[in-house]
Formats: sequence, structure tokens, C-alpha cells
Amino acid sequence: MGHRVIRPDLHPKPIPAGYTVSRAWRLLLKDLGFHPAAVLQRARLPGDLFSRESASLDSLQYFRLLTALEEEATEADAAECVPLPLRFAQAMSADWFDAALFAALCSVDLNAALLRIAKYKRLVAPINLKVDITPSATTLTLEWLDEAIPPPRVAVAIELVFFVQLARLATRTLVKPLGLVSSMPLDAVSQYESYFGCTMNTGSMSTLVFSAADAQRPFLTADHGMWSFFEPALSKRLHELHIKASMTERVRSALLEGLPAGSVAMEAISRKLGVSSRTLQRRLQGEGSGYQQILDNVRMSLAQHYLEFSSMNGSEIAFLLGFEDPNSFVRAFHGWTGTTPQASRAARENREQNFVE
Repeated sequence: MGHRVIRPDLHPKPIPAGYTVSRAWRLLLKDLGFHPAAVLQRARLPGDLFSRESASLDSLQYFRLLTALEEEATEADAAECVPLPLRFAQAMSADWFDAALFAALCSVDLNAALLRIAKYKRLVAPINLKVDITPSATTLTLEWLDEAIPPPRVAVAIELVFFVQLARLATRTLVKPLGLVSSMPLDAVSQYESYFGCTMNTGSMSTLVFSAADAQRPFLTADHGMWSFFEPALSKRLHELHIKASMTERVRSALLEGLPAGSVAMEAISRKLGVSSRTLQRRLQGEGSGYQQILDNVRMSLAQHYLEFSSMNGSEIAFLLGFEDPNSFVRAFHGWTGTTPQASRAARENREQNFVE
């Protein structure tokens, strides 16, 4: 039997403007003993986020929420030092009714589950999944949609833990991956290796490899009837994600891809999107936006993310944001935030120090 590669039929662009905040978040916080108000305040998100009828997060907000959860967990569990993703695994339940989790649990086996998640995952998180099924093994590769925004380590770890725990939850078997690669080095490696039951390596892409036997092990949670009932709604949401991408979202996606190469001129972005500069301006105006406004917002969000979650200096950040020189970046950052990049990073470090104390 030959090699067979299966990938989700999804084009990676444009990047969705928002990812659904499902009730799984509220249940997760409750199960882990966190106070929603404290987590949201730490993440600099609206205090009523979890009570809104249809709330969503962009990539940066999604990462801030996960980071805030990790910080809360570190404070609450300082004595035992159990990483948040492993606590997440212990709390993971079918009761969460997360779209991706539900789609998976209704499947017949892990192979079918991974293909379904690959199709619907982008409704709830900034991730694209690739599934490679062969006669001997099934390989899952994770790609983050916003290439210019590196995810925090906790986001990488939670995804790796999620898929292994999914297999164990659905089969009631201690499934252990044959191989595991994390795109970022993780702390507490021994605890993760004990959980996964295999050696953890670091590489350019996060990858999980399951044996064919485990990938085809029947899911005890399989429910075709229930899936048939809910699948049309998920497919509708996915369809809307593709056909209703606004020009604002398309420009944002193009800028995220082009900023590191210095492609920030409206003419360059217009050519990339296949429209004239005049048409681009008119479409953006109709959406209540403007090119410079989008560029400033993207640059500001990325700058804050880099300052918080990387050790890059001002010159390196200025380059990634498409500025001609570091001084231009400093002036722009001060105009956006009223402070300097150095002061912003120092304030973040002071907050972290206060959390530790």
C-alpha cells in the first residue's frame, strides 16, 4: 500500500479576524479553580468577555488569554509547579462542548477525528493542521496562521497535550505518541515526557506521530447521529469564514506577511490583493477603516507582542515591523501608546516580578 497524505481543503489566507470564545473557556476556568475576572484583567481583555452572546478573540488576544491563564496557574500552584497544559489535560472533558473537541469525539477513530479538527479548528484558534496518514503511522503537524506572531510556549504545549489527551479520553486507553516535536523549548521537560510517555524534541514545527494501531483504535465516544445534527452549523460557520473576509481583514493578513520584508506601501499591498490603490481605499472607507489605521494597529499589536514575549531588541523589532530605522519605531510607538518600547518592556518585567513576589 502506498503513502497517503491527507490535508484539510483550506486555503491559509486570509487570517480570520476572530476566534469564537466558546463556553469551554468558562468551564475550563471553573474546573481549574480560576476567577474569570482576574484572568481577564491580567490578559487586558473586557471583563464581560465570557458572558457575551457572541464573543471572539484575535490572535494576539488569544495568546494573551493563554498567557494570563499560565500566570494564574503559576501563582496558584507555586508549590507543586505543575505546568498549566498538564493541568489542562487533567480537566479536559467532553462536557466542554468546544467545537473542535466535539467534532473529534463524535468521530470513529483518531484518524477521522484529526481530519475533522483540521477542517474546523480555525473557527476557535489561529492554527492550521496537516494530517499525514500512512499504513504505519499518522503524523499531525501544527502551523500557526499568523506567521509574524510567534505563539507563547503555553499555546504550543496546550495544543500538543490536547491531541494526546483527546485520544486517551475517547478510547479510554493510555495512548502514547511514537514521536513528539515542539516548535519551542518547554520548561519542566521531565513532566511533559512523563505525561506523553516519549522523548520530547525541539524543531521548526510542532509534530505528533501516532502508531497506526492507536490512530485506528475505535473511539468509545463515536456518535454519528449527534454529529449529523451539529455538522451543518459548523460547516455554515466555516463557509462564512471564507466568503465574508472583509477588505480590512485581507489587508491585515497581507501586512502580517509582508512587514518583515518591508512591504508596507499601500501600492505593494494593493498589487498583492489584486486591486488598485483607489479601489482599496474605497473599500476600506466603506468598512469605516483606512490603510494607515490598519498599518498602525498591526504594527502596534505586533510591537507589544514582541516586547512581551521575546527578547528581541528595539532594532530587531523595528526591522520586523518594516521601519527604516529604530528611531522611527520609537517615535511611532510613543505616538501609539504614550510611552517608549523600553519603558513598556520594563513595566511588563516589573509586573512579572510582582506576580512572583
